[in-house]
Amino acid sequence: MPDFQYKGKIYYNPVQLVMEQIGGTWKCPILWRLKDRTLRYGELRKDIPHISDKMLTTQLKELEEDGYIHREVYAVVPPKTEYSLTEKGIEMIELITLIRNYGLN
Repeated sequence: MPDFQYKGKIYYNPVQLVMEQIGGTWKCPILWRLKDRTLRYGELRKDIPHISDKMLTTQLKELEEDGYIHREVYAVVPPKTEYSLTEKGIEMIELITLIRNYGLN
């Protein structure tokens, strides 16, 4: 399979690209929690108790940059920010479900 470039980086295969985008400890759990509803930062933080604030913020930013989640900021006091899956994120849930089921077996 030939190399290809995405966002200025060369990848050797599409699996490498996807694993970089959703791999790691926290991205799949974040996406999984957003599969049923829109959540605020604090709700995600409570649902994923072992993640640090810095890591959650970083992972949310990366997922947004890669097009898996949408971040909606409301101009209210106190500030309100909600996160939801994009179409790309919804498609990824199918893959995460397969990975989850494989892990359960």
